[in-house]
Amino acid sequence: QVQLAESGGGSVQAGGSLRLSCAASGYTSSRYCVGWFRQAPGPKREGVASIGSDGTTNYADSVKGRFTISQDNAKYTAYLQMNDLKIEDTAMYYCVAFGLSGSCPLWLLISQGDLGNRGQGTQVTISS
Repeated sequence: QVQLAESGGGSVQAGGSLRLSCAASGYTSSRYCVGWFRQAPGPKREGVASIGSDGTTNYADSVKGRFTISQDNAKYTAYLQMNDLKIEDTAMYYCVAFGLSGSCPLWLLISQGDLGNRGQGTQVTISS
């Protein structure tokens, strides 16, 4: 199982930027989906962004044009650049990684996270 460690969360004002990092270890395959889901206070969770083994990216409508997911394969690290942050982006952000060939649907991030293929999370708090 891949071990994941997120960093980069914090508190910023609305309109600001943050970059989350997800460092991975324990990869046994070159075909992985990596992504982020978030959970604000309450039960609702939202798949935010993913990048498939073919390089295809997917974004939730709520973050399109503001968030960018990328990865550095040499460093086994994924990044989530978050710009123009809004108060509603406040949440705990979890990195997810699991073996999958091709594109990575956002809905898979949450179910894979439930299976334990996620990090401990990093808190993002946006204030007005």
